[in-house]
Amino acid sequence: MFRTKINGIGRHLPDNIVTNYDLEKIMDTTHDWIVQRTGIEQRHWVKNREGTSDLAVIAAKQAIENSSIEAKDIDMIIFATITPDYFFPGSGCLLQEKLGLDTIPAMDIKQQCTGFVYGMATADQFIRSGMYKNILLIGAEVHSKALDKTTRGRDISVLFGDGAGAMILSATNKDDPTCILSSHLHSEGKFAKELWTEAPGMGMDDEEFMSYDILEQGKHRPYMNGKRVYVHAIKRMCEGIIESLEFNKLKLEDIDLFFFHQANLRINTAVAEKLNIPEEKVFNTIQKYGNTTAATIPIGMHDAIEAGVLKPGMLVATSAFGSGFTWGSSLFRY
Repeated sequence: MFRTKINGIGRHLPDNIVTNYDLEKIMDTTHDWIVQRTGIEQRHWVKNREGTSDLAVIAAKQAIENSSIEAKDIDMIIFATITPDYFFPGSGCLLQEKLGLDTIPAMDIKQQCTGFVYGMATADQFIRSGMYKNILLIGAEVHSKALDKTTRGRDISVLFGDGAGAMILSATNKDDPTCILSSHLHSEGKFAKELWTEAPGMGMDDEEFMSYDILEQGKHRPYMNGKRVYVHAIKRMCEGIIESLEFNKLKLEDIDLFFFHQANLRINTAVAEKLNIPEEKVFNTIQKYGNTTAATIPIGMHDAIEAGVLKPGMLVATSAFGSGFTWGSSLFRY
């Protein structure tokens, strides 16, 4: 039987940095208002024709360089995103071509802010079964092109950034302690409309795929019931951590480092306070990058490695919550 280890991590952010002060110039908001409510000070937004797979390919190459394998050794691509380059095909196929890989499978998963946790769980099962030995897992987003960058859309637009994180997951023997210990996934679709983008889609009442009325009503822009998301995110992320610990018969104090999804600094602070997690054990990046959805956890892990905070042998817990509602957690030794 095989286990799954993290074999390399990479990340890429667009060069274009957009500060809160930049947003003050185009919408009715302030730096202090954004920081107080979200913790975000700046984010990266693409320019021109940069697409999701363009960010992903740079992160992927970095992850490969930081691993013990070569690109030709990759058996599969799993691509987590809610902002693909095109309506179809998925961005995984585009990445496969840009990396010059052979006819390996490429799977896109659309699990929003929980995408990377779902992706790790999926890759882990493929590797445990012996089907694949090396999987490239990507979390990448280009939110900026879909945001309403006016006062009407400010509550959403200030939150999101663009970026990509990549991870090489490889097979190891069952006795290797540096492996994924467990993953725990959940969803609750009755809350789907509390955080969603309604159009374009085939569930619209309108027979047209896209119409002037849809655009006029802003149904092609993200909508969020912030209060409801806030309450549920804290509850479910706490539950995810506890579920991981109980499954592995561990205690909170056994965990060396926590990576939470980066949606709002207030959420992460509340989760840490409810679970009595010391501040120094939680690694946050939302201040610099905003919410990059499926990319937040690998971006954070890469930054933690560079900062000397995440070290080999550490026991690490992750927890994420997002649209769907979906949530999940994972526990692994790095």
